[in-house]
Amino acid sequence: MITEVNAVNFRQNLGEMLNQVQYRNDSIVINKDGKPVAALVDAELFARIRRMRERFDVLSNRIAEAYADVPVEDGLAEIDAAVAEERQKR
Repeated sequence: MITEVNAVNFRQNLGEMLNQVQYRNDSIVINKDGKPVAALVDAELFARIRRMRERFDVLSNRIAEAYADVPVEDGLAEIDAAVAEERQKR
């Protein structure tokens, strides 16, 4: 479950919210001035997010290297064509 709280409420109830995250695997979104500024998630989920980000960075770098010599317009046209093809499949 995802709970949203303002920063003041979060600060006042930190211990309880840590328990929610640790024992119930909840996530907490902390808002400041009505806008989300941070999230509290359990350590296992954070580790998964970190691994996914590292993998994404590796793949992004491989794509960037593969297309380094391709003009931007050609690359964007190829992306647009691939998106259009996937949308037609649906």
